[in-house]
Amino acid sequence: MKLTAEQQEKVEKNIGLVYKVIQDKVHGSYQTGVYTFEDYVQIGCIGLCKAAATDRGGTFSTYAYRLIWNEICDALIYSTRRRTAEAACEATPFLAVEQKISVKRSDLHMDLAQALRVAKQEAPPSTAKGMEAICMMVEGYTSREIGEKMNASANLVCAWVSKARKFLKARPEFGQFAAAYCVGK
Repeated sequence: MKLTAEQQEKVEKNIGLVYKVIQDKVHGSYQTGVYTFEDYVQIGCIGLCKAAATDRGGTFSTYAYRLIWNEICDALIYSTRRRTAEAACEATPFLAVEQKISVKRSDLHMDLAQALRVAKQEAPPSTAKGMEAICMMVEGYTSREIGEKMNASANLVCAWVSKARKFLKARPEFGQFAAAYCVGK
C-alpha cells in the first residue's frame, strides 16, 4: 500500500492508537497465543495505514481505532481457522492395524496393498502423494510430521489426503475391501 506524504504524517501522529487498541482490546502484552505483542503492533499498523489511506474526513481517531481493531480481529480469526483446520486434519480417524491378524485378514491386507499400488500408478501425482500420506497416518504420523518428511506443509498434506480419499472412494475394488474388512471383524 502506497501512502502519500500527508497520509504517512497522519500515521506517524496517530501511532499511539495502535498501542491503545492493543491495551484496550487484547488485554495487555502478557496474553499468550499465536501472536506476540510485536505481531499485534504490526497488524495494528496495517489497520492504521488502511485508515489513513481511506480517510474521508471526520474524526480520524475514531475511524482509525475501529479499523485497527478490525485488522487485529481478522488476523485472529484467520489464525484460529488455520489452527482448527490443522487440528481437524491431524485428528483423522486412522488407527493402527491390530497386532494379531488372522490368516484371512492377512490375505485381505496383501490384496489391499496390491490394489493400492495399482491405484497409485494410475493416480495423478498429488493423489499418489495423498495415498502415501494415508499410509503414514495409519502408522501414527500426524500431518505435520508427514509434511516434514515430504517437504510440504501440513495443509498441503491434508489436501493430498482429501484427493486420495475421493480417488479411492470412486474405485469399486476399495468398496469391496471395506465390506470384506467389516465382515472379517
